[in-house]
Amino acid sequence: MEEAGLDRVVRAEDVAHMGITEVIRHMPRVYRAYRSLVASIKERRPDAAILIDFPDVNFRLARELKKLDIPVIYFVSPQLWAWKRRRLRWVQQRVTRMMVIFPFEERFYRARGVDAQFVGHPLAELPKPTSSRAEYAAAHGLDPAREWIALLPGSRWKEITANLEVMLEMAHRFPLGYDYILPVASTIDRKVLANFIAGHDEWWPANADAALKACHIRLVPDAREALYHARASVVASGTATVQAAVIGNPFVVVYRVSRLTFWLAKRLVRYPAEIWSSTQVDLDRNLPIAMVNLIAGGRIVPELLQTRFTAENVAAALRPLLADTRERDRMIANLAEVRRALQPPHGTGSIQQVSDAVEALLAGVPQASGPNSTASV
Repeated sequence: MEEAGLDRVVRAEDVAHMGITEVIRHMPRVYRAYRSLVASIKERRPDAAILIDFPDVNFRLARELKKLDIPVIYFVSPQLWAWKRRRLRWVQQRVTRMMVIFPFEERFYRARGVDAQFVGHPLAELPKPTSSRAEYAAAHGLDPAREWIALLPGSRWKEITANLEVMLEMAHRFPLGYDYILPVASTIDRKVLANFIAGHDEWWPANADAALKACHIRLVPDAREALYHARASVVASGTATVQAAVIGNPFVVVYRVSRLTFWLAKRLVRYPAEIWSSTQVDLDRNLPIAMVNLIAGGRIVPELLQTRFTAENVAAALRPLLADTRERDRMIANLAEVRRALQPPHGTGSIQQVSDAVEALLAGVPQASGPNSTASV
């Protein structure tokens, strides 16, 4: 964005902090940065604003922009349809147009008087990886004669510590005769991850390299390539489930959080009728959490949450997806439908539609619109 001419008033990486204590500790600097941004908006008076996700900051910015009569396009909706629905009034009051990446979000917002447009999901527009199986095996020291299972425990360390241990236990206690490929997110230190795996010396050697070899795990850099080449996958709930869906890789969704967090979420999360019926719950009376199931409008992939997320249950859910079974064929067909549902409408790209919406807004501004526009955003 800087190469395209963006003047960064505040660097997002300087104010992005995870966790309650981390946010509190950095609050003075975060608030100073926010005030600098608001001051810059008041001084420069942009002709339009594009806000992307990040609701805790962007809803406040939208309020300031509204006071200045600056139109707001909001790209990538916060999940107000799941919880914190009271914030919907802020969208109604402060957002000129909501550009959403899931088809059911357009129905949700339009039913509540918001000008919403489904633009497609950017992940669905990406071409599938082009590397051959032989090339991928050679690049990562894999045996092309064996099948591979991808393990995606999450991109944050807290998710990895909560989810990976059960995946490792499955590899140890319920061997399926497969090798495992584990993508390492850019947010994770590869050596730290390898040492975490080696920490289970009751299962395999404590030496990191020896442990990875003993449990047949290869650490790889890219999740999409891993999903493309794997026979099936175990995926922690999150964006990775959408990645797996658009790649078309059969998978099992898993997730575990603290009991208190899950108890609160179970009571706070409610889906409106146009997204999911409140009567469609699992045996533990849980609503689905995997985005792929919400997009499909049905449980097309199994979800193993909390106490259901055990090594034995994961192995049992994977087995029919590894063989040439009716369950595997049905899931692949259902995932193809999800991919089609996420494609941008009208043959355009999602980002292009956001750009077109901005151009339409700027058409009513004195400055000229188009590639050579001098309007500020």
